[in-house]
Amino acid sequence: GALAQLGEHLLCKQGVAGSIPARSIGFRRLPRVASAGAGATRAFPPEILSMTLTVPAVGSPAPDFSLHSTNGEVVTLAQFKGKASVLLAFFPLAFTSTCTAEMCAFTEDYSAFADKGVVVLPVSVDAVPSLKAFKAQYNMGVELLSDFKREASRAYGTLMESTFFSNRAYFLIDAQGILRWSYVEETPGTKRENSEILAEIAKL
Repeated sequence: GALAQLGEHLLCKQGVAGSIPARSIGFRRLPRVASAGAGATRAFPPEILSMTLTVPAVGSPAPDFSLHSTNGEVVTLAQFKGKASVLLAFFPLAFTSTCTAEMCAFTEDYSAFADKGVVVLPVSVDAVPSLKAFKAQYNMGVELLSDFKREASRAYGTLMESTFFSNRAYFLIDAQGILRWSYVEETPGTKRENSEILAEIAKL
């Protein structure tokens, strides 16, 4: 109820403002890829990336995935086809300040996404036990997905091979499995506001 949501909000705010993160990452600025009508290719300098990653084209079918969730289930994109739109939100690592703030924001605005028929699926390369601890520590209201094998982040063109974790990126997929909007951050240390994402959802 309302009291439970208030408790989640306060716990997240206390965590973000207080002591955290267990990790500190030196993020470098990376080329940004925003949504476009055609696939966008990101060629990073050799010291950053050993391969060229391609972000799926807006208007094309989104790559399917099969990822373990913090609720113990295996989640696929296909299971939402014809039922709900999906916001696939890649984040670098659990227990880092920006990622914590972002997951708490998703928790705070959970009903705003649900009311629009959108399922929020945050994804990182962390193992499931780490994600479970992360979720529990900040009482997050969203389930987190583990891309431990890096298959989804490679398929969506977000994996930074030299660091072996994903850049922060967003992919809005409609109920027919079509990619409708995407945004890849210039650096993993920045994030989109939920208001911006909700504005894109309103265009579906």
